[in-house]
Amino acid sequence: MRDLSCTAAPPRPVTRAGFDYLIVGAGFAGAVLAERLARDLGKRVLIIDRRPHIGGNAYDHYNDDGILIHRYGPHIFHTNSQQVADYLSRFTRWRPYEHRVLAHVGQRLVPIPINRTTVNTLYGLDLDEAGVAEFLKAKAEPVAEVRTSEDVVVGAVGRELYEKFFRGYTRKQWGLDPSELDKAVTARVPTRTNDDDRYFGDSFQNMPLHGYTRMFENMLDHPNIKILLNCDYREVAREVRHDNLIFTGPVDEFFDFRYGKLPYRSLRFRHETVEQETFQPVAVVNYPAEEVPHTRITEYKHLTGQTHPTKTSLTYEFPSAEGDPYYPVPKPENAELYRRYQALADATPNVHFVGRLATYRYYNMDQVVAQALTLYGRIAKAEAEGRRLHDAAAKLSDLARSVPVQQTRVNAAE
Repeated sequence: MRDLSCTAAPPRPVTRAGFDYLIVGAGFAGAVLAERLARDLGKRVLIIDRRPHIGGNAYDHYNDDGILIHRYGPHIFHTNSQQVADYLSRFTRWRPYEHRVLAHVGQRLVPIPINRTTVNTLYGLDLDEAGVAEFLKAKAEPVAEVRTSEDVVVGAVGRELYEKFFRGYTRKQWGLDPSELDKAVTARVPTRTNDDDRYFGDSFQNMPLHGYTRMFENMLDHPNIKILLNCDYREVAREVRHDNLIFTGPVDEFFDFRYGKLPYRSLRFRHETVEQETFQPVAVVNYPAEEVPHTRITEYKHLTGQTHPTKTSLTYEFPSAEGDPYYPVPKPENAELYRRYQALADATPNVHFVGRLATYRYYNMDQVVAQALTLYGRIAKAEAEGRRLHDAAAKLSDLARSVPVQQTRVNAAE
C-alpha cells in the first residue's frame, strides 16, 4: 500500500493505466469496497480522501505523549452481525471491551442508559427489578402517538428523568429540542430495570487491538489498491480514467446542492493530556446539563487498555452547526429533501452511493460495513452474470465457426 498526496503530481502509471473503480472516501464504506473489489474480483482501485489520512472518522493515532487517541471522538465497535465481525477479524485482532457510560447528574455520576442502579442512586431507594419496573411505570406519561424523541422518553420514564438525562443533552447535541426530532434519536437508548450498565447489548463488543488505523492499513494493503490523500474528488475524476465511481461523501455535495443543502450536525473537539494516571472512572462521561458547554468527556486509556503512570489523554466534545458533516439531522422535512437527492443518485449510471453521508442515515460502524458488503455482493453477482453471458456468447460464436458452410451449385439454366 502506498499513500500519495494530491499536493504532488500523481505518478504517471496512475493516469496512464486508469482504474476499474474510483472510490471517494477512505472510511469504512470505501475501505471495505476497495478491499473486496481488489482482492476478490481483481479490480484496479483508486481510493481517495480529502483528509490527510485513511480511516475516516474512525482514524486514531498516538499523540505526543504516546497515548492512542481518536481524533474525531470515541468510536466503540459493537455488532450483532457475525458476518461483519468475521470480515473485520481478517484485518485485526481484538481487545474485549464492553462500553460503560456515566452521566453527570447533579453532583452524582450514574449509569446511562437508565437502569436499577441509576434509579436507586438518584432517589435513595433499594428497589429490585420488579420495583424499578413499577417505579418507571408510575413515572411514565402515556403518549397517544409516539412521533418525536421527547415522546419516546416521556412515554417510557416520565418527564422528570427526561429533563435530567435527555432534554439538555439532546438540545446541545442537535441544536434542537427533542420535541422537534424524529423518535429514532432517543429510541436508540434503552431503559433497563436490572443492573446491566453496558451501553450496548450486542453479542460482539471489542476494540481493534492495535487501533482502527492499523486495521484500515491492513485492509488496503493490496497491490491493486492505490491511495491518494488531500484530494478533491472532482479534480481526480477529471484527471484519472475510471470505469465506475463509488461515492461515500455527502450526496448533496455530489449534485452541487441542486435542491439545497442537507442539514448535518458537526462536532468540535478539544484534545488535552493531564498530569494524572486517570481522570474519570469510565471511558465516557456525559454532561446532560445545558449550562455545561460540552456533551461528554472521553478518556482513551479505558478504551485501549493502555497504561501510563503519570498521564492520561482526554477529548471534550462540543456540538456545532458548522464544520465537517457528522450526523444527518433526523427531521421529516430533511428526509423528504434527501429523497429528492436519492432519486438523482438512482438515475446516475456507473455511480454507487454508500455510507452515512451518501445515504443520509445515522448508521453505526457495523451498519456501514454491512451496507458496503451488501453493495459488493450486488457488484460481484452482476460481474458473474456478465461473465456467464460473455462465455455463453463465446461458445455460440465458436459453435457457429465450427459448422461447415453448405455451398449449393446453381444451374445456370435455372
